[in-house]
Amino acid sequence: VQLQASGGGLVQAGGSLRLSCAASGLTFSMDWFRQAPGKEREFVAGINWSGGSTLYADSVKGRFTISRDNAKNTVYLQMNNLKPEDTAVYYCAARRSAAVSTSATDMDYWGKGTQVTVSS
Repeated sequence: VQLQASGGGLVQAGGSLRLSCAASGLTFSMDWFRQAPGKEREFVAGINWSGGSTLYADSVKGRFTISRDNAKNTVYLQMNNLKPEDTAVYYCAARRSAAVSTSATDMDYWGKGTQVTVSS
């Protein structure tokens, strides 16, 4: 399974971006993680196969929304009210399990990251 993330860019604080992650094969639960310079990779959001179960990091709750279109094998991350502290490389990841996980070590596949930069 290959994952291709896209949609990153430069945006002013308060703005919005939508990230996409296209999967080449069948996936189950999918997550977004991010890594800022000098920091460890951290969980952002996750969604199960049906889309009926989602998890969010406290730092993005109420601002970010994860969704998926299984017909297109694509997961999205809608990011609103972006803050400078959201600046990071964002990675999508997939897991061969129906259950959502917040742990990077549980992921089976990773895509290359897409840079998100939020200016103040």
